Amino acid sequence: MTDKVIENNQVTVMGEIVSEFTFSHEIFGEGFYMVDVQVARLSESMDIIPVMVSERLIDVNEDYQGALVVINGQFRSYNRHDEHKNKLVLSVFAREIDFVDEINENIKTNQIYLDGYVCKEPIYRKTPLGREIADLLLAVNRPYGKSDYIPCICWGRNARFASNFDIGERCLVWGRIQSREYMKKISEDDIEKRVAYEVSVSKLEIPDSYDEY
Repeated sequence: MTDKVIENNQVTVMGEIVSEFTFSHEIFGEGFYMVDVQVARLSESMDIIPVMVSERLIDVNEDYQGALVVINGQFRSYNRHDEHKNKLVLSVFAREIDFVDEINENIKTNQIYLDGYVCKEPIYRKTPLGREIADLLLAVNRPYGKSDYIPCICWGRNARFASNFDIGERCLVWGRIQSREYMKKISEDDIEKRVAYEVSVSKLEIPDSYDEY
């Protein structure tokens, strides 16, 4: 059962560790820590992706900044109570970490596959320049009755396709994890820079009909 569930959420990211480990939480005596990994995009810009790591997987007291790693795991979410409301916090949960000497420029350094269910009405819109965008929120099942809620962003034909999805419909997604900075208005006088994480979708499929883009 567990292996089957894990197959519905698969992530591989390759990049450079750019932070120290910071403590996140502890479960049954096992400590979990956060670390940032910088992953290159094809456009030569970078995504900074938060990774959650067990202290049993790596020595979290070491400073690995500058090291190149390949991480396999899942994209997970949890609700953090923040400023009198819940905030969806996303990170890659590492199951395997391998240190490498170099990362081949010709291979994909950022891949994700999700098999989940549409849990919110898709939001379709166009940019001022006419580019089509659709926002999807997928619920991806996890063992022991838990689910991860993963925001996904679709473009062009994928956006038009996704705009017709129904709540509860099963959806397969392939793409990459991206980080995006935005400005959040805190009060009349205060604006704060924040970072959002989402899946940039390259391929969508409804498995019942096998419509595909």
